[in-house]
Amino acid sequence: MVDIVKAPMPRTVRRADVDGPDFFPTPAWATKALLAVETFKGSIWEPACGDGAMSKVLAEAGYLIVSTDLYYRGYGTHEIDFTKTDYAACDNIVTNPPYNLAEEFIHASFKHHYYKTAFLLRLSFLESEGRKKRIYDVRPPSRVWVFSQRVTFRINGNGASSGGTTAYAWFIWDSEADPKLGTQLKWLPLIEDRLQCA
Repeated sequence: MVDIVKAPMPRTVRRADVDGPDFFPTPAWATKALLAVETFKGSIWEPACGDGAMSKVLAEAGYLIVSTDLYYRGYGTHEIDFTKTDYAACDNIVTNPPYNLAEEFIHASFKHHYYKTAFLLRLSFLESEGRKKRIYDVRPPSRVWVFSQRVTFRINGNGASSGGTTAYAWFIWDSEADPKLGTQLKWLPLIEDRLQCA
């Protein structure tokens, strides 16, 4: 049994979700940045789909998407707890997990064989002795794609479109990557029209 410590919420423009637990839709450009550098073989499960912000971008790119969430936000199938379900019918996981459950989501993804899992996380998620022991010493990510541009998460899709104060990255676990390469640190390409596709 792995001992998991819940990470505190970062101090960012992400305000408290007054309508429910930790609901901050992912800007479309942040998902498009991932698709600019990673391809996925087969279907994709988005297990924290919210209002479908990420799922819609993935579907528009031609992927078969299964969208679920614990809470109903007007999209996908709800009352599905990714950290507890045994459902594993998809080939890949792509998600922006709830911040207070990010580590639980990662460990849940390790229970099944996926070609790739992609988690949108704070860059500082690389830190801490505990996570090193519980995650990175056990199964380090294949790649970490760092955003040079700041990502703003707006509650319920509303709010300012300026940059936030926290650095983010896509953490990729790729079952087909060469383990001898270790974790590769890379930078995402600049998305020039990010405010238009946010």
